[in-house]
Amino acid sequence: MKILIIEDENSLMELMTRALTKEGYVIEQAVTFRDAENKLAVYDYDCILLDIMLPDGNGLQLLEQLKAQGKQGSIIIISAKDSLEDKVAGLDQGADDYLAKPFHLMELSARVKSVIRRSHIGGSNHIALGNTRIDFTGSRVFIADKEVILLKKEFDILLFFMQRPNHIIDKMTLAESVWGDHVDQVDNFHFVYAQIKNLRQKLIQHGATIEIKAIYGFGYKLIETS
Repeated sequence: MKILIIEDENSLMELMTRALTKEGYVIEQAVTFRDAENKLAVYDYDCILLDIMLPDGNGLQLLEQLKAQGKQGSIIIISAKDSLEDKVAGLDQGADDYLAKPFHLMELSARVKSVIRRSHIGGSNHIALGNTRIDFTGSRVFIADKEVILLKKEFDILLFFMQRPNHIIDKMTLAESVWGDHVDQVDNFHFVYAQIKNLRQKLIQHGATIEIKAIYGFGYKLIETS
């Protein structure tokens, strides 16, 4: 899961980044309106944490642009302005939630989990395909009701595919979503291939009825095998 934090207060940015990284999210940062525009033009995010007051623009204007462009990521407005007008304006423009500063990091984490869960799986605590199930409580994976232990990146890859069954995913999209936008600076994708290989082997070993199928020249696709 990839999150963009748009916040110009350095100390708060650091706290949010640290807390959400511990939760297993891939975090990217933007400290200005322009920086956020540039990132959002290139990358997609599962969740965007959006401050209203930015040094070179208004977060509500950025929210309006996102919705006009049809961006699908969940958006939580984070602002010190706790007025009813700002909250209503943000929600009316398509924000999924509103969190007023100051806030507890545990509440931030809970809000992020909630909006992502609503966005991807209609509010359920799990996602399933074939005999494979991911429970979001504790980030656990089960195959035929038996728990399977995955490494962190293996879990992230499986979750990414299970949210997009039967969709062809190219290696760059997968790498950006699981490892972040700095992946475009690497020379090759051997790390992606290695993680995919290990995950596919574990699915086979535990009798999963799903398969991450290589689509030559395009990428990968998650399918049910029976």
